[in-house]
Amino acid sequence: MSDKVFIFDTTLRDGEQSPGATMNIREKIRLARQLEILGVDIMEAGFPAASQGDFEAVKAIAETIKDVQVAGLCRAIQPDIDRCWEAIKGAADPRIHTFVATSPVHMQYKLRKSPEQVIEMAREAVKRAANYTSNVEFSAEDASRSDWDFLARVVETAIDAGATTINIPDTVGYAQPQEFGEMISYVMNKASNSHKAIFSVHCHNDLGLAVANTLAALKAGARQAEVTISGIGERAGNASLEEVIMAMRTRSGYYQLENRIQTEQLFPTCRLLSMIIGQPIPPYKAIVGPNAFAHESGIHQDGMLKNRETYEIMTPESVGRLKTEIVLGKHSGRNAIKGKVEELGYRLDDEQIQVVFEAIKGLADKKEKVYDEDVEAIILEEVFRIPDNYRLKHLSVQASDVGVPPSSAVVMEVNGEDRQHTTFGVGPIDAVFNAIAQIVGRNPQLKRYSVNAITGGSDAQGEVTVRLEENGKETVGRGSAPDIIVASARAYLNALNRLAKKEQEDK
Repeated sequence: MSDKVFIFDTTLRDGEQSPGATMNIREKIRLARQLEILGVDIMEAGFPAASQGDFEAVKAIAETIKDVQVAGLCRAIQPDIDRCWEAIKGAADPRIHTFVATSPVHMQYKLRKSPEQVIEMAREAVKRAANYTSNVEFSAEDASRSDWDFLARVVETAIDAGATTINIPDTVGYAQPQEFGEMISYVMNKASNSHKAIFSVHCHNDLGLAVANTLAALKAGARQAEVTISGIGERAGNASLEEVIMAMRTRSGYYQLENRIQTEQLFPTCRLLSMIIGQPIPPYKAIVGPNAFAHESGIHQDGMLKNRETYEIMTPESVGRLKTEIVLGKHSGRNAIKGKVEELGYRLDDEQIQVVFEAIKGLADKKEKVYDEDVEAIILEEVFRIPDNYRLKHLSVQASDVGVPPSSAVVMEVNGEDRQHTTFGVGPIDAVFNAIAQIVGRNPQLKRYSVNAITGGSDAQGEVTVRLEENGKETVGRGSAPDIIVASARAYLNALNRLAKKEQEDK
């Protein structure tokens, strides 16, 4: 049995289904390129039949990525499979990933199919997919709540029909590690043709066991792990890529398994995802959280000073946590900034480098130190955000504690036309949001507002995330600036631009 584990990343599909994690096409392509640098073997780019937007994103990723297999997900029905192939056929190495539910509760209440009908659905779906490509993956949805003997029959049928990868998902996070490992072993032994396929697992984290179940399955003989960056995904999320990888690396003697992930790219990848979706990495997140390598206890500090291995089982450098402080400033040249951009893993053309260069110069005039996180924020803010229907030009706010309501004066560009407005609010941020909403003629509901300091220090850039809802559509916007009110205005406008884009796509 091979000791090679294939890493199947589904951040762009299952991860994006997480509330608040929606990405536009440019952001998906940027993340796909980073996943390619990270070294995943397969990336699931989306669900092409779900919407025209999903189809276009999967197609764009498939035509962009060259060194990683690109998969599209589809139900076990003919139109989905055909649509999936249309989206991924331009990939260097395309994969069709089709699925059907196999648990009694899903077959009875969701599919309204008998077990024999489900077996036939699996057979026909895989056969149709195999007409397009030999790289076909079949998933038995809700496998962990399925009858083991029936599951083995479905697996055997799918392999006979042409599936080369068999995925056994713990769709609702129900399984326990020892039980899940035993189930994988049972199905692999029971299915007479199991040696013709690679077995995979896709574990959800409803009981906090996604990573444990994934590792148990790998120990039992599975050789593909379906994971997401930072564990994002439906409900409580998926198995975290960085946790699975570092468990295999840190305990290599126990697992004796190999993969091609470049672990030094783990933190940069998680950080990029965090900035794209506007959700900070939690402080206590394993491997990549801000506190993952922090030591405050006197006993721990004493041990660390004597030998790092007393309280660190891996180094921050091994996951890409490099401590570079002041590298850039107002005296830095264009080549230095270009070098830093490349060091952070971004591939920008000369025009984009110039945009970043000018933005860094402007920031360096306002704060003493420019950190890596500042540079990343500028890249995401100035280079990778979607083309704007609405753009902020000037902003002035007045606030006091003497009974005069806070007011704001906003000058902005709406579809190429300059507009301005002055109004009041219960606070300075509210006044800015009111002015912007009145200028663009919209009335969205603010569902969430959060502020995060990108770096330490009183001169740190503020990173603002807002969630807006209007006419049944929700969207997330983010903005950053040394001035938190400006950052708030940028985030609000970013969300409004996303709403406008959604409306254009729906027409």
